[in-house]
Amino acid sequence: MQQVLVVGVVLAMICGTAASVRADKKDPKLKLAARRGLDWLVGEQHRSGYWEANQGQYRVAMTALVGNAMLCEGSTTTRGQYAKPISAAVDYLIDKSQPNGLIGYKDDFHYTYGHGFSMLFLSQVFGEEENAQRREKLREVLTKAVQFCGEAQTPDGGWGYVSAKDGNNFDEGSTCVTQVQGLRACRNAGIPVPKEVIDKALEYIRKCMTADGGIQYSLRNPSGSRPPISAAAIACLFNSGEYENETAKKLLKYCERNVEGNNSQAQMFGHWHYTHYYYAQVQYRLGDDKWSKYYGPISKQILAQQSANGAWKEGHVGPVYVTAINATILQIDNGFLPIYQR
Repeated sequence: MQQVLVVGVVLAMICGTAASVRADKKDPKLKLAARRGLDWLVGEQHRSGYWEANQGQYRVAMTALVGNAMLCEGSTTTRGQYAKPISAAVDYLIDKSQPNGLIGYKDDFHYTYGHGFSMLFLSQVFGEEENAQRREKLREVLTKAVQFCGEAQTPDGGWGYVSAKDGNNFDEGSTCVTQVQGLRACRNAGIPVPKEVIDKALEYIRKCMTADGGIQYSLRNPSGSRPPISAAAIACLFNSGEYENETAKKLLKYCERNVEGNNSQAQMFGHWHYTHYYYAQVQYRLGDDKWSKYYGPISKQILAQQSANGAWKEGHVGPVYVTAINATILQIDNGFLPIYQR
């Protein structure tokens, strides 16, 4: 057991060193833009440790997304410039873990988003947590969160904005992707995740594929393929290690036609930041050649839209959301988070 722990520490040190080298080579303008965005977010954190979207919405989801963006910079709960806000965010989400495993509020009509993003964020923290007591608490919270997620899954294998029981078995693609990525992150961190839960979810995504290779909103409400959900779905498949199967190949071709370049159809559906939050993960996993061709234009566009105070303000969800997403995209290739690594 001791040998296993030593090997794990050595591997973590090697990975951390490699990530630091990549971060140091980044264009200073991009590093500064990301840092200014994160600094602005620090000022928006509430005393209880949370962030929120417009009109005080999505506190759990926003807290997890911002926390994840700060982890991408290389900070942890105990080290780095953003250690204090990350630690406060972790404490807030732990406090919001319910007895049934839900991380969030039952009266939030979109609570699965917050739950999924919280599994993702907390699982990344869990792997680096040095405080033994809090590490054990994180293990408990994540174990119960995984159990809740499995119980919230619909018979078709998807998830809706709330659990299957609360939502009369309604499910749709975007919340499904959020749950799968959170579950995969938990599994990668050593939290037990039933294989059948993820297998059913991946089959749900396959069933949502349309004739053009994209993913529709929901099995219950067929409405044609949607670039944002399709980009999220291919990221989900890549997270699950499925790069070469036919579903992944069709999805990638669809996204190349409908997400990339000046002919992008993603703008027609809105959700530009949601789309590229996931598609950036896909492009980074495809290797340096694909990444450099994608990252150059996308980072230039992001930089051009940054406000003087460091925030980004496009969209209807609010600047906390957009700033967290853009800061994450700019920092994915730092390589600090296991869920985004190649």
